[in-house]
Amino acid sequence: MTEEKKDNMPEDMGKAGGEETVHEKKSGTREAHKESHGQKKEEKDHEKKLRKSDLKIEELEKKIEELTDKHLRLQAEFDNYRKRTLREKADLIKSGGESVLKNILPVIDDFERAVDSLKDISDDDSIKQGTLLIYNKFKEFLTSNNVREIDALHKEFDVDLHEAITKIPASDDKLKGKIVEVIQKGYTLNDKVIRFAKVVVGE
Repeated sequence: MTEEKKDNMPEDMGKAGGEETVHEKKSGTREAHKESHGQKKEEKDHEKKLRKSDLKIEELEKKIEELTDKHLRLQAEFDNYRKRTLREKADLIKSGGESVLKNILPVIDDFERAVDSLKDISDDDSIKQGTLLIYNKFKEFLTSNNVREIDALHKEFDVDLHEAITKIPASDDKLKGKIVEVIQKGYTLNDKVIRFAKVVVGE
């Protein structure tokens, strides 16, 4: 009996050792599988986080583009508004000055008629001297404000500068279609006509 037991003991122990080895292998495989599964899960989570980060970056980039576009538009609108305001202000000043200068022109006409009536009076006459002094002051004022007299006599008739009052037979063929008499002088302000010259045209 003792020998039989001795003979059986290594076999039983071998079986037990084999079972333990298989169990350990299975356990190690499961643990390895768990570790692999865990790593994959971590990788997936990391990928998700990266995708979320990319989406946030794209959203932020779009917002930056939108804000930049709005800023540029507002800047352009403000620049246009500033230019328009300056232009309107300049036009207002110009038109206001034009109105004043236009109202002075009839006064110049009266002075010219007065000077013409004094041509036969001596240059030493105080009235003539005073009248010429004031007249010249007015002329200087107009010149300093860029008001220019329209040159008309014996010039070709120009509808952009002249207003024909009437036509008369020309005394010379060279004067046909030209201005033979100026009834009222015309003026320009900064090259813009503020009063047309009223003229008689030869035909």
